[in-house]
Amino acid sequence: MKNLQHYLMVATLMLAAVGGTFAVASEDKALTVLRAQEAADAGFNDAKVVGTMILRNKSGKESVRKFVSVVLEEQSGMGGDMSIVTFQSPKDIKGTSLLSHSNSEPKDDYQWLFLPALKRVKRISSSNRAGKFVASEFSYEDLGAPNIDDSTHIWLAQKKCPTNATLTCAVIESKPKNKKSGYSRTIQYIDLKEYRTFQVDFYNRRGDLEKILVSSDFKRYQSKFWRAHKMEMNNLKSFKSTTLVWSDYQFEKGLKKKNFNPQTYYE
Repeated sequence: MKNLQHYLMVATLMLAAVGGTFAVASEDKALTVLRAQEAADAGFNDAKVVGTMILRNKSGKESVRKFVSVVLEEQSGMGGDMSIVTFQSPKDIKGTSLLSHSNSEPKDDYQWLFLPALKRVKRISSSNRAGKFVASEFSYEDLGAPNIDDSTHIWLAQKKCPTNATLTCAVIESKPKNKKSGYSRTIQYIDLKEYRTFQVDFYNRRGDLEKILVSSDFKRYQSKFWRAHKMEMNNLKSFKSTTLVWSDYQFEKGLKKKNFNPQTYYE
């Protein structure tokens, strides 16, 4: 009996050691892909793009909005990217703007919503970042620039890429470190050739799969930077969806940090 107990104890310790090694290897493998993806998109400096937002309710009825988005890449290693989304139409939301300053953990991202009809700037608090942006299926959190250090990551599998079976994708699970995140985890499908994200599965705080984002129609700019020209977010709970269609990408517009100052909206 004593020998059996000793055997079981040794076997348990060996399995724990193997499991720990596997977890570390999976984390390292996931980080290698994410760092490669980050490096592949580094150096664009700034960009401007025209967007169309198509909202569909559960009956399929559509409403369309037009906007312009600009982004400034953070290159100093301090902080993160900055972006502004400004709506051009329809008339009831024209001029509405979302300014985002991305930060790495433990510092929260900063976001401000400018409402021209009310002549008001609203700071989006951490607890409200899970809320829907202008009634779309994209949350304020979804619109912030992703930061690898904001989550823990594990390599789950290697599969054919969604919407493109000729490519192989890494399947990576990410769990936000921020307890105020609207998600318990996300699962990304990143192709191992060009490091494009083809799909993201979003699990809500209860652990249920709530939304799926599929990106397609990728085009390459300046022989390096890949951009999706269509992104569709489907809500599996509400049966609503939002499609973003992108066009007229422009790079090196000469944008500066002063263009992303929230004080501008108060003047």
